[in-house]
Amino acid sequence: MSSKACDISIQGGGPVGLACASWILQKFPEAKLTLLDRNPIKDEDLVNADSRGIALSHGSKLLLDTIDAWPADCADIHRVHVSQAGRFGRALMTREELNQEALGHIIRYRDIHITLRQTLRNIQAKSPNFVWEHIDSNTEHVSMNARCVVHAEGGLFKKQDWVESGRDYGQSALVGLVEVENAIPHQAWERFTAEGPLAVLPSHYGDNILNLVWCGSPESSKERLRLSDQDFLHSLQLEFGSRIGRFLRIRDRRLYELGLNYRKQITKDNEVWIGNAAQTLHPVAGQGLNLGLRDAFLLSEKLAGLFSGSASEQTSVEIQNTLESYAQSRKADRTTTIGLTDFMARVFTSNLAPIVMARGLALTALQWLPPVKTALARQMMFGRR
Repeated sequence: MSSKACDISIQGGGPVGLACASWILQKFPEAKLTLLDRNPIKDEDLVNADSRGIALSHGSKLLLDTIDAWPADCADIHRVHVSQAGRFGRALMTREELNQEALGHIIRYRDIHITLRQTLRNIQAKSPNFVWEHIDSNTEHVSMNARCVVHAEGGLFKKQDWVESGRDYGQSALVGLVEVENAIPHQAWERFTAEGPLAVLPSHYGDNILNLVWCGSPESSKERLRLSDQDFLHSLQLEFGSRIGRFLRIRDRRLYELGLNYRKQITKDNEVWIGNAAQTLHPVAGQGLNLGLRDAFLLSEKLAGLFSGSASEQTSVEIQNTLESYAQSRKADRTTTIGLTDFMARVFTSNLAPIVMARGLALTALQWLPPVKTALARQMMFGRR
């Protein structure tokens, strides 16, 4: 076992950990920072990794643009259509209403991951004290003597090594790529069914090849996974309707379990938790990675400001105070985003008549009350400020 000393240790080489390291080094190139990464050294080994489409808000794009970390391949969302299957109530959000370039973007997970790795390598060339440690089962265990430890290794729901507070929604998400007959370019569809949300989203494969996220009970989702392509498409057509014509082909079907897991306290002494290490969300509002990137960006500002200060040796009290200040500054955004996502995940899967009626009224009100719709859309795009 080897032991290494540094000011900041980031544990986790996923998108949130990579972004945090990049932003710290961009603001303070001299930072004594070590990144512990369990992923392969070569990007080629990640090309066949997770290809699911991830929703990134336009606010996340603006953040990633500051370090030139926006992937070349992405699909922009200009309109979002929200409705209930077999019930009244619908709403349409457009980029024109918000005077924005886009409402959001869909990117393959592996693309954002590889792009951030390339960005960090570019920044590494100008960062003499940065160490990027790749760790696997064959690597000698590394013990970090870090003055500040950033936990950015979260994982998926039910595959995490921590459970504090949260909720098991009793749902799974079936994801895949579906070819349709007559898609509307740059439009996303969110359809709330009896079992949960059904989203059809743009992809960079072309206008008529869309990302599918179909949430349902674990039993129903497993059965849909086993269906033949023809039977699956027939079932999907019945649930979604004919707004975009016929569903023609389906590929790359996979299942993910869904739930909420979050830490009440995201700092302790000299440690801090960000991204999925701090909270794992239901995908109903597509907020998980967006919230994690906002975590990373604000933490990088706090840590770069602390360690680039005139003092040659920051005290443990100063580090702890900085992390507590970070936690306080993230409280409103975390609480709002977690609460809103949890509310939507529960309310839009209930079949109780009063709740169904309230959902329809809420969607109708959303359509006819532009200030409310704008406030909700801005929360999704930029978080709580």
